[in-house]
Amino acid sequence: MTETESIAYDVVVLGAGPVGENVADRTRAAGLSTAVVESELVGGECSYWACMPSKALLRPVIAQADARRLPGLSAAVQGRLDTAEVTARRDGFTSHWKDDGQVGWLEGIGADLYRGHGRITGARTVTVTGADGTERVLTARHAVVVCTGTRAVLPALPGLAEVKPWTSREATSAKEAPGRLVVVGGGVVATEMACAWQALGSQVTLLVRGKGLLSRMEPFAGELVAEALTEAGTDVRTGTSVESVSRENGTVVVVTDGGDRIEADEILFATGRAPHTDDIGLDTIGLNPGSWLPVDDSLRVTGSDWLYAVGDVNHRALLTHQGKYQARIAGAAIAARASGVPLLESDPWGAHAATADHAAVPQVVFTDPEAAAVGLSLAEAEQAGHRVRAVDYDLANVSGASLYGDGYRGRARMIVDLEREILLGVTFVGPGVGELIHSATIAVAGEVPISRLWHAVPSYPTISEVWLRLLETYRDN
Repeated sequence: MTETESIAYDVVVLGAGPVGENVADRTRAAGLSTAVVESELVGGECSYWACMPSKALLRPVIAQADARRLPGLSAAVQGRLDTAEVTARRDGFTSHWKDDGQVGWLEGIGADLYRGHGRITGARTVTVTGADGTERVLTARHAVVVCTGTRAVLPALPGLAEVKPWTSREATSAKEAPGRLVVVGGGVVATEMACAWQALGSQVTLLVRGKGLLSRMEPFAGELVAEALTEAGTDVRTGTSVESVSRENGTVVVVTDGGDRIEADEILFATGRAPHTDDIGLDTIGLNPGSWLPVDDSLRVTGSDWLYAVGDVNHRALLTHQGKYQARIAGAAIAARASGVPLLESDPWGAHAATADHAAVPQVVFTDPEAAAVGLSLAEAEQAGHRVRAVDYDLANVSGASLYGDGYRGRARMIVDLEREILLGVTFVGPGVGELIHSATIAVAGEVPISRLWHAVPSYPTISEVWLRLLETYRDN
């Protein structure tokens, strides 16, 4: 093989995480030759440092919390979780940070994998530099698809690098629970990791700059999660910023804007994400390195007829399942354009438009209690100019919730568009609601009329009966 080799494909995909894998799956299914470039592990952030390991850590935590709500069982589960057993199971879900299985899957669909750093070096051209310095030039007849995701952002605090703080990667892959852990942030990563490590033996202090947790959800979601974290032993401090961080004789010392001094064994910063686009050659095609890549609903980068950006990197919805949805849409759009088939641009819910990114994004926060939402919150709906009504119901009054566990606490809200009589958003907070959110997603994405929802009869006695109670509350008030 020569030092520099040039190979042509129909499609070149930068990034082999779940998003890149799904793009490749769809383009290969359409008969398009596809190359996938990956600099780390095939399977990406979600498989090894995010969704899978974090939920593997949280599942025993939630199972134990549920069991403790049941007389006849609670006495048997009062002890601490076996952290070593929990992390060992977590390691199994990450395949021990080896990607052989994912590589085999890519090979099985007929995609070619190139390991190394990929950079765009011109229109429809990607140069891959391997670990040994060997370069291969890949050209794309139809599309180059950027699926490089995001990285954790650390604040600009003097000396932070010397402290060696955790990001989400260290938090999901740690082998042992630190005795004392400071978590900085109030979003999904911060709340989930505070919940997990508190239950696994750490004394957790959660520092939140804003006035509450989970600020992108309905306010009651963050309130209920904060209440539960506090009851579990977490020291939750809202309206608090970090002024300085240092490590003194192995101990992390945090000084807050209020002058408080907090000592810990480790500190996790969960304070945002930035696009992994700083060194992928955007400058060679007139784009700004390190920037988010704006796209149309077919996921094609604004102003380009060959460059696509799919998943977190386009900043539409930073969620694995939403990125995989975008990948399916992008793959269909690329295949249609390659074969000369007109795109269904006139159909906002058609095969070539990622409409759900705007109207029906679901998310579950796997804390105890779980928080799940889809579509618009009340504030978002009002800001968008919709004439709406929020309909609330106490989940504890649903028979299925009472059976789920003693002392059940939760809340449900649906946002009704009063002009069209459809749902614009739904939020559930409470134990077990993660599996409830897909019904809401179908109602929102399908724009199911309220009058038709009356005919979707919930099984008794399930937590899903909250749907009937919400409809009754809407009718009677």
